[in-house]
Amino acid sequence: MDRSSFISSRGLVAEFIGTMGLIVVAIGSIVLPQLVWGSTLPYEFVFINAMAVGFVLFALIETLGPLSGAHFNPAVTIALTVSGECSPKKAGCYIIAQLAGALFGVLLVNVFFYDTVQSLYFISEVDRSSIYLILSEFFCTFMLVAVIFGCVRGGSDKTPLAVGLFVGGMILTTSSTMFANPAVDIARIFTNAACGIAPLSSLYFIIAGIAGAMTAAVVFGWLYPKKLKEGEKCEAFDCSTKVGAGEGACSCKKQ
Repeated sequence: MDRSSFISSRGLVAEFIGTMGLIVVAIGSIVLPQLVWGSTLPYEFVFINAMAVGFVLFALIETLGPLSGAHFNPAVTIALTVSGECSPKKAGCYIIAQLAGALFGVLLVNVFFYDTVQSLYFISEVDRSSIYLILSEFFCTFMLVAVIFGCVRGGSDKTPLAVGLFVGGMILTTSSTMFANPAVDIARIFTNAACGIAPLSSLYFIIAGIAGAMTAAVVFGWLYPKKLKEGEKCEAFDCSTKVGAGEGACSCKKQ
């Protein structure tokens, strides 16, 4: 079975749930300190956001990775398509599930905090169109895909932990606070919290993120060439691709 093109309903639901959960924590961890607790210190928002996103992302990848590969990010899906590890049709289905999960996630946040925000629908006016923030997003997404490719193709058994720690660390140390995810870029349009982003700025972030992901796919595809039997594919984070994983496994050979 060619896992690069196989589309399962469980995988699509996993991508929906994982992206939804990521959006809830990414936005909710800003809404809570800013709008509920009334904090006016931006560094508090960033620190809480970094810790929450890093921890929850690790848990989500561990939980849902065996079902879908735990992309939760259209840029990651596109990178895997560029590298030949995900077919265009499968990528399209994954991206639809991710965007649906992201939009539902931001709606949930507005529901959860309705007593405070008093609305279910917002259009953010936070301008993030600075070229420096856009370059930061290119770098963040490039490095995110680099970590994924390096860990998976390098045979690490700590990929979920590495990704969670990396994302938390980059939120704390980059000017854009690492959105690095087109689904996140879109979802954050619909919040009135400090983590929001104006629609035009979101478009710039999406372009930068996809460009960074595709660049990383090319660079790390060269640094870590696949060593598989002809016709076999490895799914990022998917433990079922290991040798002896059971019926239907693609017998991925670790380097």
